[in-house]
Amino acid sequence: RKEQELDSKDAIILHQFSRPTNGVPSLSPFCLKMETYLRMADLPYQNYFDGKLSPQGKMPWIEYNHKKVSGTEFIIDFLEEKLGVNLNKHLGPHERAVSRAVTKMVEEHFYWTIAYCQWVENLHETQKMVSLFGPFSDLLKWILCHLTKGIVKREMYGHGIGRFSEEEMYTLMEKDMRTLAGLLGDKKYIMGPNVSTVDATVFGHLAQAMWTLPGTRPERLIKGELINLAMYCERIRRKFWPEWHHDDDNTLYESEESSEASKTYSPLQDFSFYSRTETFDEEGNSISQTPDTDYTGHSLFDSDVDMDDYRDHEQCK
Repeated sequence: RKEQELDSKDAIILHQFSRPTNGVPSLSPFCLKMETYLRMADLPYQNYFDGKLSPQGKMPWIEYNHKKVSGTEFIIDFLEEKLGVNLNKHLGPHERAVSRAVTKMVEEHFYWTIAYCQWVENLHETQKMVSLFGPFSDLLKWILCHLTKGIVKREMYGHGIGRFSEEEMYTLMEKDMRTLAGLLGDKKYIMGPNVSTVDATVFGHLAQAMWTLPGTRPERLIKGELINLAMYCERIRRKFWPEWHHDDDNTLYESEESSEASKTYSPLQDFSFYSRTETFDEEGNSISQTPDTDYTGHSLFDSDVDMDDYRDHEQCK
C-alpha cells in the first residue's frame, strides 16, 4: 500500500494504535498517556492510526515540522522546548523529584503487571476489544493477540518481574496501586489541586484497570478498596475526554446533574484535529463545547467527582 504523505509543518501528528472497540481511547497505557498529555497541555494534534512504529520501534511517536520523536518522555521534553508548554511549572524541586519517582514506578513496574493481566490472563477479553476489520479479522485478531502474549511474557521474563509466580506479580501490582492511592489521598490530582505531567502517566495506566480489564483483580481493587483512584480516573476523563463515554459507567461516580441526556456522546476523534481552544471565538465566548462542559452543557468541574460524594454514599449504606 502506498503510504500517505503527511505534512507536519507546525502540526503535531500523533502516531498510535487504532482505537479499540469498547470506547476506550487506547489499550496502550503510553498512547493514552500521550494523548491525554496533549489535551492537558491544550496542544492541537492530529491522530494517525497507520500502525507504523517509530525508527526505535516505539509507539506512540510524533512528527512535528518533519522531526520524528519517540518515547513519551522525550516527546514531552521536545514539546516543552519547542512550544513552551510546561505542566510542571507550579511544582517545586521536591515535588518534581516525587513526580519523577512516581512516573518511573508506574512505567517501569506497575506497567508490567497490567500488561500481564491484559495480554496473558485476560487475553480472551482483550481480543474482543482489538479493532481489526475485514474477511479474516477474527483470525488476524487471534494471531495478533497471541503474538503479543508471547512478546509480553518474554519481555517480562527479561525484565525480571516475569520470573515470579502469578500470585507474586499480583501482590506487587496491589502494592503499587495502594501506593498510588495513598499518595493521592483526598487530593484532586497526584501532586495537588492542579494537573501535572505525572497525572497523564498515572491516568494512562489506571484507565486500563478501570475500563479494559472486566472482572480482574486490578478492576475489583480500583472500584472497591481503592475507590479514590476510580474517582481520580473519572475526574480526568470528564475534564479532558468529554466525548469518551463508557456503557458500564457506575452511578457512584456521577454527579446529581447527570441524566440520560448526558449519555449522548460523539465518537472519539480519529483523523481530525483536536484542540480544546478552538471551540472559543475571538472574543473568548464559548461557541460549542468547552473543557468544563460535556455535549449537553452539563458541568464537568472536578467538584462533580470528589471524595465528599463518596463519603455521603458510604454514610447512606
